[in-house]
Parts: sequence; structure tokens; C-alpha cells
Amino acid sequence: MSDTPPSPVAVPAPDALELAALLCSRVCHDLISPVGAIVNGLEVLDDNPKPDDREFALDLIRKSARTASARLQFCRLAFGAAGSAGAQIDLGDAQTMARGQLEDEKTKVVWNLPRVLLAKNRVKLLLNMMVIAQQTIPRGGVLTVDPVGEGDTIGFRVTANGLNARLPQNIADMLASGPLNAVDAHAVQPYYTRLLAQSCGMTVGLAPEGDAIVVTASS
Repeated sequence: MSDTPPSPVAVPAPDALELAALLCSRVCHDLISPVGAIVNGLEVLDDNPKPDDREFALDLIRKSARTASARLQFCRLAFGAAGSAGAQIDLGDAQTMARGQLEDEKTKVVWNLPRVLLAKNRVKLLLNMMVIAQQTIPRGGVLTVDPVGEGDTIGFRVTANGLNARLPQNIADMLASGPLNAVDAHAVQPYYTRLLAQSCGMTVGLAPEGDAIVVTASS
């Protein structure tokens, strides 16, 4: 009897229809929280609250509406069409979207990229890399975005520094070019990042560097 472990079984990649459904599920998941908070605030107002409760509800609605708007704009750029085929996107606009989505009282973004126009999929790749980097610092920290190379073939390096930064092995495996694990609504975003990198003729990876976790994409 052999003690050799069985070889992993390759999981078929999702087809176009399934991929679209999984990405829609991901976007809906990102929007449920702020939209639900808006509904809760409106319900408080419907109950004819005291002045203090009314001001609390209005403040909740304002903050949640801003959050929902920022997430919608980010998702449109990171996951959606965001322009015609072959379109280019200004990295300055990408920076604005990234800050609106990822920056808060716990997490800050240091953006060291030039303001240039890049192919749409290359910018989408960068934004998805930043989402992955943020997931490695659940207690917050700093996301530093640096260029790798220059010009139209520029690559990216996103460094996540934070307390107890961790490497999610399932995400690292999903980004790698080897056999796929099952792609579900939780895994679709790193898988989509992998597809974006392939469409740009690049490879993307996630690895620790000292106390930091680094996402890189290069040709």
C-alpha cells in the first residue's frame, strides 16, 4: 500500500455565465451592508423619533449613502466594463476610486504611481490587487502602491503593512497559475485577478516579505 498522497484533482474553470454570476454575487455582498444601513435609518425616521434619534438616523443615512456610492464607483471600475473595449483609464481616477473604497480610520493608502493613461484591464488588475492586499491586514495598516517598470507595460507592487499581517494561502493558490481550487463567491475575486493578469500578459503573486505581505504583477 503506497503512502504517496493522491494528486490534487483539477477543478474546471467556471464558464462565462457562472463567472458573471459569481462576480454579481461579490458586488451584491459589498453593497448589502451600506444599503441595509440606509433602510434602517429610514425606518427610524418613519417612527417619528425624538430629535436626537432623528439626527442619528440622518447621520447614518448620509454616511451609508456615501459608502454605497464609493463602493459602486469602485466596483464599476474594478469589475465592470468601465468604458468601451480597448479603452484607457487615468491612474489618477483609479487612485480616487481606491481611496474611496479602501481608506478608512484604520487603513491608509500610499500611492506612488504616475498619473498616466493605461489600458483598462491593467488598471482593473491594480484595483483588484489592492483589494487582495487589504484582506491581508484585517486590523488595518498601510497599503503602499509602487510601479514595476514604466510605460504601457508597467507592472505593480502593493505592499500591505499592518499588525498581524497574514498570508491567506487559499488566495495565494488561486492567484497562482497551477490547478484551480473550487471557485465560489468567496474565491471569485482573486480568480478574476488572475484572469486580468493573464489578459495583460502578466503573472500575479502574493507572498510575505518580512512583516509585510506583497502582491506583485509583472510581465
